Amino acid sequence: MISSVSAALALASVSSVLAMPVNNNVTPLVARATAPSPAFVIYTDKFVSADVLPPAAQLAGYNVVALSFLTLRGPLDQAGAFAALPADQRAAKKAEYAQAGINIIVSAFGETDQPTTTGADPVGTANTMAQFVLTNQLDGIDVDYEDLTAMNKGDGAAEAWVTTFTQTLRQTLPQGQFILTHAPLAPWLSPNAQFAAGAYLTVNKNVGALIDWYNIQFYNQGLYTDCEGLLNTAGAPFPGSSLFEIAANGVDLKKLVIGKPGTAADATNGFIDPATLGTCIDQAKAKGWNAGVMAFQFPDADAAWIKAAKGTSFA
Repeated sequence: MISSVSAALALASVSSVLAMPVNNNVTPLVARATAPSPAFVIYTDKFVSADVLPPAAQLAGYNVVALSFLTLRGPLDQAGAFAALPADQRAAKKAEYAQAGINIIVSAFGETDQPTTTGADPVGTANTMAQFVLTNQLDGIDVDYEDLTAMNKGDGAAEAWVTTFTQTLRQTLPQGQFILTHAPLAPWLSPNAQFAAGAYLTVNKNVGALIDWYNIQFYNQGLYTDCEGLLNTAGAPFPGSSLFEIAANGVDLKKLVIGKPGTAADATNGFIDPATLGTCIDQAKAKGWNAGVMAFQFPDADAAWIKAAKGTSFA
């Protein structure tokens, strides 16, 4: 969630990890969630409490919370903590959040996972992660794919991996019953020679119809620091990657959720205070956009944060 595509990252070496076989004790498939629109998404990666998630009242104004992260090595941080709760506590928290109109999903990968580069099998990985959703009775999954090494190669391997992974997820997590979102870096949704195979523009062409919306990371690229750059003209080094430019690139405007860090400490750059962000949201809404807002992460972005960030458009 904090990757920059403008420079190579010195990530810790990760051995190739193939997904474990799917557990044959499959939880019965039941309809769990209809994708909300607009979507107001909050990621939770930092430790909150022994209950893992806060009381639902502390997330008033959001309708999706993303447990972070389900990695190639298994569930870590808040995703791991939620899965480790006794079944009755998970069920009680799920019921509390459902009553408040908040869906609970898990976010896959994150900045330290490189699934394509490390040779993970997209089919096996998708099956394992879909089973995690079922086992923990979650409402869906978010795909925070940040394999910059693979994407920057421009040979199409990253795009093919994400495509197959997404198609396989949908076989177990049907559309209309489970939420499936992706969280691409904003530059990946613009044409750029750095991503010769098309990055997420190619993914969108391949499987965009299977994806409910995009939690776009409008940060960490030295851009998107005011309303003009965020909404209309991104500028160098990633021209064409602002909100309405992405829509002009062929991505459905209704699926473009604006993602921002909760505080300056939650990203390298790109932070806009929520009150100012609210004015940007009002401008976007006035031009026909209505997709929603994503924040990384709780507790830095809480109920007060999203209330301000919604501006006057989503009161």
